[in-house]
Amino acid sequence: MNWQNILYSLPGIIIGLTVHEYCHAQAADKLGDHTAREMGRLSFNPLRHIDLVGFVFIIIAGFGWAKPVQFNPGNLAHPRRDKAIVAAAGPLSNLALALVFVALIKAWIALQLSSNEAVLSFIYSGSFFIFMDIIFRAATINLGLMIFNLLPIPPLDGSHIVFSGLNLSPETEAMIMKIGAPLLLIVLLIQNRTNITILPIGKLIYAILGFLIPQLGL
Repeated sequence: MNWQNILYSLPGIIIGLTVHEYCHAQAADKLGDHTAREMGRLSFNPLRHIDLVGFVFIIIAGFGWAKPVQFNPGNLAHPRRDKAIVAAAGPLSNLALALVFVALIKAWIALQLSSNEAVLSFIYSGSFFIFMDIIFRAATINLGLMIFNLLPIPPLDGSHIVFSGLNLSPETEAMIMKIGAPLLLIVLLIQNRTNITILPIGKLIYAILGFLIPQLGL
């Protein structure tokens, strides 16, 4: 276990999970259900959103989860449509964060063309390289969170988006979600512990980064 890699990845993980869950809560609140507000989830405090077991899994296994935001579809004006909006809010927030981090990386690359010795001395300093390492990891982590959560596999956000377009009973949907969670965990464990690529999330992350920042030559 490389503790330096873990330490440099923590800011991206904490920011990504916190903003993801906050945006789920904010979307539900704006659409008429205040359950998340009453549970204190309308907060940027990571402790409101981080699940201890899920966080340990991220550190040890490379994947994990936060506390899911609860909401009551019965309080939404258009339950099927609004459920999809609430589900999409999390992954879209990770995309927005990733684009912010990508912009910082592009700014760093642009600064390397500067003729100002003070600027060049600063951006090539050890501490700044560490900062940019953290930023790069944050970009990849948030792209990964977006891609992973958009997969149409229960209980991920993508499945809620898909189910919102189907006329399933709440009981049927709950049963599928209950079955899907352990199956997803098994798939992730197999992929993490073997050379079998079931979900090519890493390849998609670097394909997107290569498109957004061609200078990296990914």
